[in-house]
Amino acid sequence: MALGARGWRRRSLLLLLLWVTGQAAPVLGLAVSSELQIQRSFVPDECPRTVHSGDFVRYHYVGTFLDGQKFDSSYDRDSTFNVFVGKGQLIAGMDQALVGMCVNERRFVTIPPNLAYGSEGVSGVIPPNSVLHFDVLLVDIWNSEDQVQIQTYFKPPSCPRTIQVSDFVRYHYNGTFLDGTLFDSSHNRMKTYDTYVGIGWLIPGMDKGLLGMCVGEKRIITVPPFLAYGEEGDGKDIPGQASLVFDVALLDLHNPKDTISIENKVVPENCERRSQSGDFLRYHYNGTLLDGTLFDSSYSRNHTFDTYIGQGYVIPGMDEGLLGVCIGERRRIVVPPHLGYGEEGRGSIPGSAVLVFDIHVIDFHNPSDSISITSHYKPPDCSVLSKKGDYLKYHYNASLLDGTLLDSTWNLGKTYNIVLGSGQVVLGMDMGLREMCVGEKRTVIIPPHLGYGEAGVDGEVPGSAVLVFDIELLELVSGLPEGYMFIWNGEVSPNLFEEIDRDGNGEVLLEEFSEYIHAQVATGKGKLAPGFNAEMIVKNMFTNQDRNGDGKVTAEEFKLKDQEAKHDEL
Repeated sequence: MALGARGWRRRSLLLLLLWVTGQAAPVLGLAVSSELQIQRSFVPDECPRTVHSGDFVRYHYVGTFLDGQKFDSSYDRDSTFNVFVGKGQLIAGMDQALVGMCVNERRFVTIPPNLAYGSEGVSGVIPPNSVLHFDVLLVDIWNSEDQVQIQTYFKPPSCPRTIQVSDFVRYHYNGTFLDGTLFDSSHNRMKTYDTYVGIGWLIPGMDKGLLGMCVGEKRIITVPPFLAYGEEGDGKDIPGQASLVFDVALLDLHNPKDTISIENKVVPENCERRSQSGDFLRYHYNGTLLDGTLFDSSYSRNHTFDTYIGQGYVIPGMDEGLLGVCIGERRRIVVPPHLGYGEEGRGSIPGSAVLVFDIHVIDFHNPSDSISITSHYKPPDCSVLSKKGDYLKYHYNASLLDGTLLDSTWNLGKTYNIVLGSGQVVLGMDMGLREMCVGEKRTVIIPPHLGYGEAGVDGEVPGSAVLVFDIELLELVSGLPEGYMFIWNGEVSPNLFEEIDRDGNGEVLLEEFSEYIHAQVATGKGKLAPGFNAEMIVKNMFTNQDRNGDGKVTAEEFKLKDQEAKHDEL
């Protein structure tokens, strides 16, 4: 009950009836009179706190007479009875009976008239000299001196940062009353609660209870009602004067003033070049949230992430975090949401999420790069240098910048043979083989725009890959002057057509032409361009002379190329 027995005598009958039927309630005491009977029907296993005089309690009750007739019940009103204990707001028996109770404890209390409504009773409700029986269930207890209670039950081994005032946090929680009744859960909504801390966006108790938490920490925060929703509750799920218990798991933490953070995991000893704005990078990464949840991985796609940096092709935090890396470097880049995907998030990335990228840089280049040549060995006699048109035989190992081997002629046991400047290799390789002497060893680094470009070679060379060739030149056959596929090594016979036309019929067929040219090459009088199919060269020469295309060359059609005598070509 809310008033002592004497208080009833001073109030009108109507007020008495309303109060009794609307608020009657039971209590339990440590030092009870011999006439007050208390039976502890249920006591919870855990009882961290008991009712003391001066505490505020919320409890349910059913009030009956000894014959079992009910005269009042809080359950009928679907509302607990809320009152201070030991301050004369209850009948004396209940003031005593509530003392020492635990939340969720149930007591049967029998109160004699002298500790209830005495010889006067309550007109029309409680007869004079009535013994009252109360079935009491304690739901909540707090004191005006209470503060927020914090119980941490898990803390990660590493806690580099804790929540401070003005930080923005993402956390999951279960919200219950002291009796364990769930009133709300972010888990049920499958969405974190996202908010600033310490600036009034939360109830005062949560503003205080979250301070000092680490990402990954789990704690129970108990908030008294005057630091929560007070006397009125929230108007929906939380009644007035309710203590609240939040079981919180912190997933994410940042401050709007944060910049990215970089932790270098592995930095190669030899770092000749670091990435700059405008470079094109190929790198692998694992992307996680601060709690370790994986949201993306280039490894799972078995393909690097390829992008320009410093030009807005990636989120601002990564644009900044990828600057200054070495090839082969591994680093961790932590990106706050305002430099990531912001309040909206993206795909599997929640809004306002801090992102953690563990990256491994495979290679990078700049579109302005040319090839790089490093000569490791030159023989003492290195006077004959390769040039366009020369026929080269060489060995090579081809790899990526991270050392991944792509191909090797040594492993195949045969040389690679090309005519320099004929388009038989990528442009960067053609450039890298120039001015090289037999026996020389060099390393040629080729950017992708001089290699296999953005497409790469399916299954062999990744797109946009920088290539490294370790080369040894084994043989060089000098080519012919540019524009020639055959030259004479001496003076050209003035009767050349007659010499070719062996049968003297005034017509030269392909067979006669081919036999004559090969004979000149065999005797050293002529030379075919090295590295090409000799029959194809001869056939093309014949076709050039067969001007009317009838399959034979006449004296009128037959002409020499107008150039130096020793380089005349048919």
